[in-house]
Formats: sequence, C-alpha cells, structure tokens
Amino acid sequence: MSLLPRFLAPVVREALTDTPVVCVVGPRQSGKTTLVQHLAPDRAFFSLDENNYYQTAALDPSGFVAALPDAVTVDEVQRVPALLPAIKRAVDRSRRPGRFLLTGSANLLLLPTVTESLAGRMEIVQLQPLTEAEKERKNGRFLIDLLQGALKPNIRPETTTGGPTLAERLVAGGYPEPLTRSPIRARQWHRQYLRGIIERDVREVARVRDARELARMLELLALRSAQLFNASNLANDLGVHRETVEHYVTVLERLFLVRRLPAWHRNTAKRLIRSPKVHLLDSGLAATLADLTVADWLNNRDRMGNLLESFVVQQLSAQAAWTDPDLRFWHYRDKDRVEVDAVITRGRKTWGIEVKAAASVTSRDGRGLARFADQCGKDFEQGILFYDGRDIFPLNDKRMLAVPLSELWRR
Repeated sequence: MSLLPRFLAPVVREALTDTPVVCVVGPRQSGKTTLVQHLAPDRAFFSLDENNYYQTAALDPSGFVAALPDAVTVDEVQRVPALLPAIKRAVDRSRRPGRFLLTGSANLLLLPTVTESLAGRMEIVQLQPLTEAEKERKNGRFLIDLLQGALKPNIRPETTTGGPTLAERLVAGGYPEPLTRSPIRARQWHRQYLRGIIERDVREVARVRDARELARMLELLALRSAQLFNASNLANDLGVHRETVEHYVTVLERLFLVRRLPAWHRNTAKRLIRSPKVHLLDSGLAATLADLTVADWLNNRDRMGNLLESFVVQQLSAQAAWTDPDLRFWHYRDKDRVEVDAVITRGRKTWGIEVKAAASVTSRDGRGLARFADQCGKDFEQGILFYDGRDIFPLNDKRMLAVPLSELWRR
C-alpha cells in the first residue's frame, strides 16, 4: 500500500510553529510514527520501543533529555513518563517552538502527572486509525460541510461506483497493516495486536490485577459496542466488582481501544449523571472480537447495525481532529427511550446524527431527530439521517436530511 494522506498532518505542522512540545497520540499501529517521520524526516529520531534508548531514558531521564539534539522526535514517550518533567525543564530553559515532537500510544491527557508537567507547553493531537476518506484519497470534508450548512439535496445518477461494500469497510477497520492482508489474515493481525497490547502496554499505563480479565472485558464491550454502558452488568458477567470494571474501562480508554460517549441533556449538570454509550474505537477490531464477518450484514443485522453506529462515530470524531478540535460528541436518550445515535456540539450549536443500516428511509425514521430538535430549540442546527443509499434528500423538517453513508468518504 502506498503512503496514504493523513489529514492531521497540517494540524501537527502548524502546532510545531508556535508550541515547544507537540505530541501525537493514538492507538498503536495507527500510523503515528509514519506521520511524524514523513512530516519531519530531517529531525533526529529516537524510539523508546528500542531497548537501548528505553533503558537509558528510564535510568537517567534528565541526562537522556540533556543529550538530545535541539530538534528531536521521541517515539512512544508513554513508556518512560519520567521523561516529561525533564522535557518541561528543558523547555523552561528554552521555549523555542517545535523543539520536541513526541508520539504516545496512551492518552496522556488521562495521566495527571503529564498534564501538570507540561501544561501550557505542549499541544496534544490525536491520530485515529485511517478514515474511509483517507483510504479513498478524498478531502475529508464531510464534517466541514455539515458545520457550514453546505449539505444540500442531491439526486445522484445511478452508477456503479466500485470499491469495497459498506460491510467490507466495517469489517476492515482503519489500522493500516491489516488493510494489506486477506480478511482471514487481517483478523489474525487484530488478535495478535491485542495480545501484544494486553501483555505489554497495559502494565505501563495502569495497575491491572489480571490482564486476561481485561481482555475478556474488551470482548464483552465489543459485543455491546454502541450500547449503554452498564458497569454492574459487566461486573456480574465477569465476576468482579463494579469498581474493577470502571478501572478497566479507564485503562482501555487510555490505550485508545474504547470510547465512552456521554449523554447529552439540556441541563448541563445532568449530562454528568446519565449513562454513556460505549464504542470500540476501530470497527475492524470490534468485528474480530465480536466474531462478525461480511456475511453478517445479511445474517445478523442488529449487531452489524451497532457496529455501523460505532463506525460512524469514529469517522466523525477523527474528522473533528483536523476540522475543529473544540467539537464535542454525545448521544441522546430520553425517558421514553427515544434515541439519537450521536450529538455534536460547538458551544450551544447542536447537530444530531442518526444511523440506519437500511438502503431506504422515510420521514418516520427521523422521529428521534425531531424529538431531539424540540429539546434543543433554537440551538438546533441540523439533523442527519445516514443510510446505505445514493441520494441526499430532505425529510419532513427542512432542517433534516437523509444522507448516504458514502458521503463520509466521497467529500
């Protein structure tokens, strides 16, 4: 596979012009190392996955940092957290922009010592697995067009577009390496990938009583992706305490394997006490863990529908990283169990996203969006009903559009 464009590249490049420390975080094997080496090929590069550098940095963090060149890239910095206070001291002596370019396979924002050490000195940008727009070498503008109100009704001619089917896209996911393999070999890659993370990376980000227990919980979450997070039920299924489940989910979030989508409520305080939804970050990984294949698109539509919802959330949240990092993502569910799969907010402005696996939809499918729009009032900007069809067309409310899922990678 030739080098695919990463739309986060301009964000990283701009951050290097005015910030002393820029850290690209994201899942292992999502392309962070390739991105930073492509952006800054002339910088000195040190990977803490290499044992010599790891041992030196771990034994003498201050000495390691002092010996680094003026402009340097340090890969997998989460392996030696003690480097970050040393980097802070170096930056305080010289705040020249772009001095340190770091990568991390754990979410540094969830590690309190990191944010305390480099507050005001470091910008963190998150790279997710490849989006479908990046795979198709398009512009990745869907979210931009949504926010700017540029999505308009459009009847497309009936043509054969070729390329992977929607089900194939879901099962493939976005990690670059398995995309070069057959489906069977890709699933084997996913399994080995998880084994490596559980056996090594987990120890570096948190204390876990039993790594096998954590792996089992990830499998259960894959079966429940896009569903409400219920710690008590998971605790019962695993035979552990609820507090252990909460801890495990936090660990999985730190490793960019799962995402909790909080509940939206008009009363901001109440958002904090309602149940979030849980999504696996990558649909290919989720499909492997849940034992879903392309054939399940016809044979197991409910579970594939959940996988599709997680897939859409991932595509949109990835686009947000290069479109507007201040966007926030939620889900909506009211007392009548009326739901909207994803809610996007920027300040008080609000957009609703509903996802259907069907090839056709009617205005009745937009009832959840209509209820949500009533809750938002004047803050509601637009509702999108994604479906597996061809045309963009309005629903009963002019603020609601039915939009083909393919628009996520056509634009």
